[in-house]
Formats: sequence, C-alpha cells, structure tokens
Amino acid sequence: MTIEDDIAFFERVPTLNMLGRAALRILAIGSESRYVHSGEVLFTAGDPADSGFVIQEGAFDLTARQFEGGDSVVVGRGTLIGELALLTETVRPVTATAKEPSTVLRIPRTLFLKMLEGYPDAAATLREIIAKRADQSTNEIYGVRSLLERRRY
Repeated sequence: MTIEDDIAFFERVPTLNMLGRAALRILAIGSESRYVHSGEVLFTAGDPADSGFVIQEGAFDLTARQFEGGDSVVVGRGTLIGELALLTETVRPVTATAKEPSTVLRIPRTLFLKMLEGYPDAAATLREIIAKRADQSTNEIYGVRSLLERRRY
C-alpha cells in the first residue's frame, strides 16, 4: 500500500478520522505494517503497551485476562486496538489473537504524541472525543450503580 492508501484507510477509522488528513499523513508515514498468522498472539493481557494497532485485514479475538477460555469479542478491519496506549503508559487489558491471517498497522505512542504536538487542532479534537467518552462512561457507571442499589432493597 502507498502512503495515500494508508491515509485513506485511517480516514475510515473511528477516532483517527477526526484528526485531519495532515495529521494522518504523519501517522501513515511512521506506522509499521505487520503480518500476523492465524492463531498468533499479537499481544497478551498484562503486557506493557507502547502502541495502538489498526486492523487492516483479518480479525482478532480479544479476550480479557479474567475470561481466558471464556467469552471474547471479535474485531475486524478498521478497528483501533489499544487506543489508550497511544496517549499514556498502560498495560494491555486483553489478549489479541488472530482468528485468520491478518495485517495490522502499528502506531507507536511516541509517534502519536509527536503528531499531536505538531497538530494542536487534532489534539483539541481528540481531547473532546475523550471527554465525551469519559462522560458517557461515568453516566453508565452511575446507571449501573443505581440499578444495583435498587436491587439491594
């Protein structure tokens, strides 16, 4: 794929599409393509996370550590895995295993943060997205809390 193909691909990825074409060009130039065989583990829950991955082709089974051998979520083309790792030091909350031959684009945190420094408008947009998600998560937590409190009585 060319850089232009990668930019066009990133424009179809939720979260990344909000950053703008110029910022996505930086990510496309600096991202690393990686082929993952069917059944191969891309990363394991608990591992230090220093990058995000966008699934270019294929699909991955995401399994949380406490659910090994149990339920999992399958994600495919255009999914950004590990977006929090683009912004801060963290550990992988899930194990990602390729369900079929797959290709991912790895975006290192250092590249992502440098891009945000150079594109303050992209950083502001991302901050708004994160704030909305945090607000939504907080509301959902309060909703669950109120349901649990009602069941106690």
